Amino acid sequence: MTPTQTEMPQRRGTPQDSDGTPVISVRRLWKVFGPKADQVPESEELRGLTRRELMDRTGCTAAVRDVNFDVAPGEVFVVMGLSGSGKSTLVRCLTRLIEPTSGELVFEGEDIRDADPGRLRDLRRRKFSMVFQHFGLLPHRRVVDNVAFGLEIRGMGKAERAKRAMEVVELVGLAGYENSYPDQLSGGMQQRVGLARALAGDPDVLFFDEPFSALDPMIRRDMQNEVIRLHHEVGKTMVFITHDLSEALKLGDRILIMRDGKMVQCGTGDELVGAPADDYVREFVKDVPRGDVLTLRWIMRPPADGDALDGPELGPDVVVKEATRAVLAADKPVKVVEDGKLLGIVGDEEILAVVAGQEGGA
Repeated sequence: MTPTQTEMPQRRGTPQDSDGTPVISVRRLWKVFGPKADQVPESEELRGLTRRELMDRTGCTAAVRDVNFDVAPGEVFVVMGLSGSGKSTLVRCLTRLIEPTSGELVFEGEDIRDADPGRLRDLRRRKFSMVFQHFGLLPHRRVVDNVAFGLEIRGMGKAERAKRAMEVVELVGLAGYENSYPDQLSGGMQQRVGLARALAGDPDVLFFDEPFSALDPMIRRDMQNEVIRLHHEVGKTMVFITHDLSEALKLGDRILIMRDGKMVQCGTGDELVGAPADDYVREFVKDVPRGDVLTLRWIMRPPADGDALDGPELGPDVVVKEATRAVLAADKPVKVVEDGKLLGIVGDEEILAVVAGQEGGA
């Protein structure tokens, strides 16, 4: 049976069921390290200098330079870049573990740059949690007690926090290990404890700072799949930092690419691969299997005279890889239809061009 539009997986993107109000809104964000750092964002001349020129002129380093983005409710927003791109500084600014130099950090309508220490502590305990590369587990506490630690700090009663801790222990696949100690667990299992601890307080947003980069590749893949599973189950808004493009493409609804503290491009995976903003992004994505990322929207063509228009239908956001069998099996071009409107058609030629491009290293 030819797959229908509803049977094919859809492209991941900004969630469409929100009211359009971002959970996080970042505007003109700067973080400058060095003497008189606050003068840099205010000076048009200094803002225009390269990283090396700024250091030579002022002794300052601009780790985050005029960054702007929104994160929608329920979105997995990935920030990626190479070492020194500013991505980890950025996520620490979002939680004010590092104080931004200038700009706005609006969280659920509140500019948290204006939050006093008490309010900030409350936000960190109740509204957002962080998962780091280094687990930071307490070695003399059992798994369940590590998971419950934040609830204990919050003042939750012993029985209630134990119940909640066991719920998230089971959620992350650690049932049966709740009485183990951290040094009895593998690296991947320890990271699951860290993930459970972050989830225990039921935060609105989870921040991940390269949490899996120290894990073995197989365990890393397992943890990536775990994040995807948990996202589907609990629907948390997530901001995920990584230097790994394959990880970004696997996890992210949208991806922000950074270089030297600046935003280079922000978009869905198919937008980055299909329409890279510059040579830097183009080099980044050149080895990505295009059929795994591009959607039919990118390869469809307008119908021409003589084209049969009674073939099967697929949606524009179906990934090429998932559509290949249906297109090649059809004896007529597949119609790309959205909300009852014909957008274009895709035939063997369009599908095979993507496959040939992958084999050719395009």
